[in-house]
Amino acid sequence: MRVIVLALMSSFLACIFAAPSFALGQGGMFEERNGAFYEQRSSQRSNLGAGGYAKQAYKAKTRTKKRQQTASLSYTDSYSGGVGKRPGKWCGWWMRTQLGGGPHLNVAWNWRSYGSPSGPQVGAVVVWRHHVGIITGQTASGQWIVKSGNDGGRVRERARSVKGAIFRI
Repeated sequence: MRVIVLALMSSFLACIFAAPSFALGQGGMFEERNGAFYEQRSSQRSNLGAGGYAKQAYKAKTRTKKRQQTASLSYTDSYSGGVGKRPGKWCGWWMRTQLGGGPHLNVAWNWRSYGSPSGPQVGAVVVWRHHVGIITGQTASGQWIVKSGNDGGRVRERARSVKGAIFRI
């Protein structure tokens, strides 16, 4: 019984240690990835050789990641105005790039203590509970035009209701 077990173990070990010798040859059936050997699909063996599929997959993944990063870059990603890295909720941070102020102003509601109280007017900071922007104009119908960061995930200027907002100048 012991002889059979030893024979099986030695056969098993021989298979493990023999795998790298045939797996790494050009056009081999196996490829090494992260220290383990995986069988290549026949269509990949024909034109990529051993390890070629892994390299191709890595390059594709890298290209996709770069494309996603490039697509998501915006003014606010590339320019910080010396106010530090952009946080997840970044309307207050964007206002800091425009008007300055300390890191506590990254939180929109903290803009309620900026400057002096005022009414709605061009140049005034308009503060809601969870958002902050700056008034840049007024429409013919009387609505205020507000420019703010993180409005739909970007810097945007549009007519908005300022009902219930606080104004600071």
